[in-house]
Amino acid sequence: MASPEPTDDDRFIVVAGRRWRASDPLLPEPVRDRLVHHLMAARRAVAAARSAGDPMGERAARDRVQQAKEGLGERGTPWWELTPAQRRTRWEAALTALGAGDDGSAAVS
Repeated sequence: MASPEPTDDDRFIVVAGRRWRASDPLLPEPVRDRLVHHLMAARRAVAAARSAGDPMGERAARDRVQQAKEGLGERGTPWWELTPAQRRTRWEAALTALGAGDDGSAAVS
């Protein structure tokens, strides 16, 4: 699979002709990795809940997907409209809401 093509302003990526908001480039790599880990786990939980016919579990998993996507800057207020401090607050809040890391750390710099 080819890498996504960034737009000229680097605010979006193009995948299969469709434009998606890019992740916040200010995210430190360990933070990005942790949020992506949570995002993928939440997406797997959505699929499992759907397979099990569990609408409440699916809703909870979709909420976790939303939190991870917001932490990555892919949803919510566009990252380019926020100050660096607001961006950091957003990703720290997302990590906290998602239950911190497996090691118990809520924020990684």
